[in-house]
Amino acid sequence: MKTTKHILMTAMLAALAGTALWAASAQPAGIARHEALRHDLDVPGQEAVQVRVDFAPGAAFGMHTHPGIEVAYVLEGTLEYTFEDKPPVTLKAGQSLFIPAGMPHAAHNPGQTGAAELATYLVEKGKPIVALRNQAR
Repeated sequence: MKTTKHILMTAMLAALAGTALWAASAQPAGIARHEALRHDLDVPGQEAVQVRVDFAPGAAFGMHTHPGIEVAYVLEGTLEYTFEDKPPVTLKAGQSLFIPAGMPHAAHNPGQTGAAELATYLVEKGKPIVALRNQAR
């Protein structure tokens, strides 16, 4: 019985370690995301999610979409947002940007110092917040 328990525990730990490694490798270099809030909205099946995203100098988060709207507020530094069908937008600390649901976009820190944004998402509950786009076009 103890041997079976040990085997099961070892398998569970290995699975958790693999998940952690996948999550770490899925995160672009120089980008740190911290979920600050997740709360149900009054609209059934919808939630608000706030995430602080820190960008090292020169770091970029590639083309991606969200399953709902995003309001990006730059907390510090400068961030450049690019879109598939619109001109790029550069924001400094204290400025914000509305990004419609499903709009492909990317973010980049063009500066020599760190930058950060507070991303507020109003999204369909249960869907992944970020969907990476295929970079090979």
